[in-house]
Amino acid sequence: MIGEPGLAGDRVPASGGGAEVVVENVFKTFGAVQALRGVSLSVAPREFLTISGPSGSGKTTLLSLIGTLDRPDSGRIAVDGVPVPVPTDAVHFRRQTVGFVFQDNLLMPYLSAQANVETALLATAYGRRQRRERARDLLEGVGLAGRVDHLPSELSGGERQRVAIARALANHPRLLLADEPTGALDATDSARVLDLLGAIRARLGTTLIIVSHDPGVTERADHAARLVDGILSDY
Repeated sequence: MIGEPGLAGDRVPASGGGAEVVVENVFKTFGAVQALRGVSLSVAPREFLTISGPSGSGKTTLLSLIGTLDRPDSGRIAVDGVPVPVPTDAVHFRRQTVGFVFQDNLLMPYLSAQANVETALLATAYGRRQRRERARDLLEGVGLAGRVDHLPSELSGGERQRVAIARALANHPRLLLADEPTGALDATDSARVLDLLGAIRARLGTTLIIVSHDPGVTERADHAARLVDGILSDY
């Protein structure tokens, strides 16, 4: 059973917690491949949007652009009405506004679950003791209080993904971007991760944008869009 994912010490911001995301006529090309062709979308604060589509359709590219891991060739992306910074100037934005969850979780194999979560708090105002306490609170919130000292190799796939979610939430992001967060999980662990993400949104008001082939994700979303050959459409 996953514990209450209010995540000890977190408070629901007066504004509702979530971020507004607007993408306007965005193009992105890699060599001869047009990954995105005039993509536009609008996501309200606290909204849960899922994006599906075949492999190679541009879904991960779109998440990367919203999260400032890359920049569009043209078009505009804004969060809360402010254009997102270019990747080289986006450290503060990524640290304070957005959290990422990837399919392969990207945990450091030689660090414990707690230490993996703490990496998101390095170079912040948190001191060593505060980082440790924050990491333990987060792991307790995702139901892993008894696994804080375990290495990723000692955790199940679902547990590793929950560690990744805890890490993504370390800096109180108002926007959570997830790329196939259940793609490598069985049905039971997928349901647990989706329950956790839904509870986080309900508790903290976090805006969720999730790329997924999983129909279980689409069923839980407020809105669903489909990206095919770089063109976005609603279901």
